[in-house]
Amino acid sequence: MPDHLTAPLVVQFPFTRSLGPVQRAFLTGLRERTVLGVRTPAGRVLVPPVEYDPDTAEELGDLGAFVEVPPTGTVTTWAWNPAPRPGQPLATPFAWALVRLDGADTALLHALDAPGPHAVRTGLRVRIRWAAHRTGAITDIACFEACEAHGEDPRDHRPDGARAVPRPHDGAFPDPVTTITAPARLAYTYSPGRAQSRHLQALAAHRILGERCPACRKVVVPPRGACPTCGVATTEAVEVGPRGTVTTFCVVNIKAKNLPVDVPYVYAHIALDGADLALHGRIAGIPCDEVRMGLRVEAVWNGEGRHPDHYRPTGEPDAAYETYKGLL
Repeated sequence: MPDHLTAPLVVQFPFTRSLGPVQRAFLTGLRERTVLGVRTPAGRVLVPPVEYDPDTAEELGDLGAFVEVPPTGTVTTWAWNPAPRPGQPLATPFAWALVRLDGADTALLHALDAPGPHAVRTGLRVRIRWAAHRTGAITDIACFEACEAHGEDPRDHRPDGARAVPRPHDGAFPDPVTTITAPARLAYTYSPGRAQSRHLQALAAHRILGERCPACRKVVVPPRGACPTCGVATTEAVEVGPRGTVTTFCVVNIKAKNLPVDVPYVYAHIALDGADLALHGRIAGIPCDEVRMGLRVEAVWNGEGRHPDHYRPTGEPDAAYETYKGLL
């Protein structure tokens, strides 16, 4: 096994949020092929709309503030994306562009479909290409495309209001969108460093290593290269476990996606013998209602798994509360 470990790591989850009156109207409008902005007391038209005036912090979005703008506009700045990533608006190379829609005073960031960077320029007249299936999300705008590619007015740098004046809109639509779910995803290469690499290498051999703080002498598992209490660097490796004591626990009744474990199950803090910091682990081999504080357990590895699959009772008498109260 190499001394320096690296591994690809992806953290992703669906982020669901409720919508206030401004974003609710904006996203529902996109579903209906209508672009809404808000007009500030000073007369500026903000697209996309915001809940509060960026100049005065005054709340916006009452019935008199919404305006409708046309689906055409002007590129104010752009950057070419030669290699789109999965999940981006277009699968072929495209430009990220800030587009100021006609009648608006601010720009909207979105993808601009173009055959190459030679076809994109500041001042380019563009229009919205609507998605065929719209749900009430920013992706209802599939992308922008050049007007001149469709035989429309190709003139650049149109003055504000030359094409259309924003029209008042009440912001009301049938069956409004009330929530959105956006996938959050972060992919990166993780390098665990010296302390965790040594810990992972030991786990591959079904051993559990911690590190002892030279100041307070506590053994930290899993090690991080420094004592969380003293902030002192740690280098002395100490083997702990594989037996330990349940300090606290909970019964899980909601099944996690892609986790091949049936509910209910018990997830616990376990103070391994010789360690001064409890770690997490699943308890198996015992009914959920028999798991208790002080239960003595041991690590169980399955096959080639690097981490213990679960912890099971050892059959020993329960540990006295005094022996683990400091690890709660």
